[in-house]
Amino acid sequence: MTLLTGLLAKAVAAAATLTGKRFALLVASSLVATSGIVAVGASGGGTGSLAAAAAQALLEEEPAAVAAAPSAEVTPTPSPSPSPQPAAGGEAASSGPLPSPSPAPEAAPSPEPEEPAPPAEPELPEAGPIKHVFLISLASPGYDAAFGAASQMPYLSATLRPQGVLLTNYSLLSEASVANGVATLSGEKPTAATQADCPAYEKCLYPVETLTLADQLGAARFSWHAYLEGMSDEAGKPANCVYPAPGAPEAAVPGGYSPRLNPFVYFHSLLDLGDCATNDVPGAELAKDLKTADSTANFSYISPNLCNAGFHGQCPEGTPDGAATADAYLAKVVPEILASPAYKRDGLLIVSFGAADPIPPAEPAAAPPANPLKTGALLVSSLAAPGSTDAAHYNPYSLLRSSEELFGLEPLGAAAGAKVHSFAPAFTAANAGD
Repeated sequence: MTLLTGLLAKAVAAAATLTGKRFALLVASSLVATSGIVAVGASGGGTGSLAAAAAQALLEEEPAAVAAAPSAEVTPTPSPSPSPQPAAGGEAASSGPLPSPSPAPEAAPSPEPEEPAPPAEPELPEAGPIKHVFLISLASPGYDAAFGAASQMPYLSATLRPQGVLLTNYSLLSEASVANGVATLSGEKPTAATQADCPAYEKCLYPVETLTLADQLGAARFSWHAYLEGMSDEAGKPANCVYPAPGAPEAAVPGGYSPRLNPFVYFHSLLDLGDCATNDVPGAELAKDLKTADSTANFSYISPNLCNAGFHGQCPEGTPDGAATADAYLAKVVPEILASPAYKRDGLLIVSFGAADPIPPAEPAAAPPANPLKTGALLVSSLAAPGSTDAAHYNPYSLLRSSEELFGLEPLGAAAGAKVHSFAPAFTAANAGD
């Protein structure tokens, strides 16, 4: 109970600054993080979030019935006895016994108070045909190096590309990982700090009022997990939700896990209320969770370590790095996803790029890519037209908005912009032929 009390206290303190719809959404999601931590040992997890259950419990709590005040008892008041009239001769005439007064009618009993009608169960968002999304985030070598004729990623361009839809005009907002990751998760625009990949971690933390896709999913009873390859504590043991202590520099192992690849650790709404500690896990957990559809989250965010993501100079000396390493990572992980029961049932795989890391030119005089922010992205699903292309302009806000629309959620932040395109309509029931 001590843990539960502490987490509830955090939820109350965090929610005290919120009002309206954002309050309701945060209360539901934060209670779920609390309940999820308490229940995880007993239930072993599952695809459904406990958030809406907590919200429903709050909504169904009935006010105590107010007992009706007892009616005052009415005591009959006897009629006054008539004064005897003197008879002729001055004596009082005998008129027999006086009649008894008629009793007053008894007061009608007060009606029992009616029980208040139970509140209607809140309507929750519903997912469309796609109910399991897998988002892989890599470092981009440039559009041509990924998808062009001279691609440095043969698995992505030659094996996976014919199975899905290529977003030919997908572009990043910045070359930095944090700026794009934060936008993909919350719709927050890049800042000077996030575009510098947050050298001072505490300066990039967003307040509890800033909600994320993870908060939305939890409140709507959808589950989510983030899988970060190589995430471990200071002792090198696998650990959840790892981030630098305030004021401390990032202690990233070369080629290993880095918080800048983990956008979930930059939001107080996830840190303070327990969601990050529960759902932000080491990448090795993915293979276990993919074994059944019930153990697979509705939304899975997958990020390899610095080496396997494709950042140059992050792999052991003498081994491949950059695009070649990222492609090898895809060749290992993607077949596991495509073979999983959840993907086969109703899944969508998104291979995207969350940072720009162009291939260094072979010669110093060689020109860099014309537009390093243009990276492209790939969508693979049984509902997607194999080998097709989509030339609309997409960006990280589009990833967020599309993910939200797939699960019936409202767009957050800049994802709600009128010019932000969504690819979700391509997977609606109407367009899927259902």
